[in-house]
Amino acid sequence: MADIIFDGIGKRYPDGYAAIANLDLHIRDGEFLVLVGPSGCGKSTALRMIAGLEDITDGRLIIDGVIANNLAPRDRDIAMVFQSYALYPHLNVEENIGFGLRVRGADKQVLAKKVRETAELLELSEHLKRKPGQLSGGQRQRVAMGRALVRDPKAFLMDEPLSNLDARLRGQMRTEIARLQKLTGVTTVYVTHDQVEAMTMGDRVAVMRHGVLQQLDTPRALYDTPANLFVAGFIGAPSMNFMAADLVAVEDGIEARLGPFGFVFGAGDRVRRPGLNRSIGDRVILGIRPEMFTPVAHAESAANTVTGEVVFVEDLGATLLAHIDIGSADDSLREIGHDGEGDGALSAPRLRAVLDGQMQIRAGETITLAVNAGNIHVFNAQTEKAIRD
Repeated sequence: MADIIFDGIGKRYPDGYAAIANLDLHIRDGEFLVLVGPSGCGKSTALRMIAGLEDITDGRLIIDGVIANNLAPRDRDIAMVFQSYALYPHLNVEENIGFGLRVRGADKQVLAKKVRETAELLELSEHLKRKPGQLSGGQRQRVAMGRALVRDPKAFLMDEPLSNLDARLRGQMRTEIARLQKLTGVTTVYVTHDQVEAMTMGDRVAVMRHGVLQQLDTPRALYDTPANLFVAGFIGAPSMNFMAADLVAVEDGIEARLGPFGFVFGAGDRVRRPGLNRSIGDRVILGIRPEMFTPVAHAESAANTVTGEVVFVEDLGATLLAHIDIGSADDSLREIGHDGEGDGALSAPRLRAVLDGQMQIRAGETITLAVNAGNIHVFNAQTEKAIRD
C-alpha cells in the first residue's frame, strides 16, 4: 500500500496540447479514489502516468515516498486492470492469475497458495481449470483482477474496467470491486466516465475537465456542494436544471428573478451563504436538481414555485421524469459555459422534475412545482463558480 502524490504535474504533447495542467492531488494510503470526467479530460492520462506508461512534462509524481518520474513501470510495484481484461486465451484461470508471479520466478508452493487464496476471495475456485473463452464477462473481469491482486502490489490502477459489461453485470461488479478493495486495503485509483460508478464506489472522487482538476471531495459533498457549474451538471442523474436569473434585494431577503417567477433566499440562507449578499444586482445561474421539486396546488405569484406545461413524461417505474415548459427562456445566456459536454447549457424554458411514480400526470397538463430555497444552488454567471462564502 502507498500514498500517491501528483505535485504540480503537467503533460504537454509536442503539438502544444496540454492533456494535464498543474495537477495537485494526494491519493491517501488505502484509499479508493475515482477519477471521473468526460472523454478527453485527462483522467486516463493521469492513470497512465502512475503506471509509468506516460511521460511527465512538469512536476513530480511521488509513489510511497519515492519520486517516480523516471522509474521504469516494472519497478513501481503497481498492478493495472485494463478495460479489455488482457487475459491469455490459451491459459486457464489458474495460469492467468499466477502468470505475473510465475515470470518473476516465485516459488511453486508459494505461487499455488497465493493463486488458491486469490481465487477463493474472488469466488473463482470452481473455474480454475477453465479457459477465458468459457467464462462470462463478469468472471473474466474477476480473473483480470485476480492477476493484479495476487501480486500484493502497492496500488491498483483500473481504467474503465466495467465498460465492456452489460448494465446488470456492471452493477454487480461495482459492488464486488468496492468489497475487494475494502478487504485488501490496497490503494486503488479507478478511472471512469460514468458518474454513477464514481458516486457509488469511491471514498473520494476527483472531477476533471480539460486536464484541470475541478473538485476533489467525497461523493456526498460533490452532490451537495458542487464547486462550479461543470461539477453541478456532471454529478447527479438526471442532471441539474440551470436557469439564468437576477439577484435583487427585497423586504424579506434576496430574490432571484426568473421571468414571472421568483425564488426568495431568507435570513438563514444569507447566513449560510454570505456570498449572496455580495452578489445582489448580479446575473446568476440557478441550479435545481430534478428530485428537489415538489408538486403543489397552483397559486398565482407564489414565491419559490414555477408553473408550466408538461411536455413529456418518462415512466421509470418508481418515479416519473417530467419535462416541463416554463416559458421563460433567456436566449442570451442559453449557451453560457456550454462546451458540448452537457454541463452548462441552460435548462429554461424546459425543466426536468422527478415525481412519484404513482402520480397521475400527462403531457399537456399544467403543473406547479415548489422548491426549498436551501436546495437551490447559485453560480456566478461569469466565473461559473458556486456562490457560497
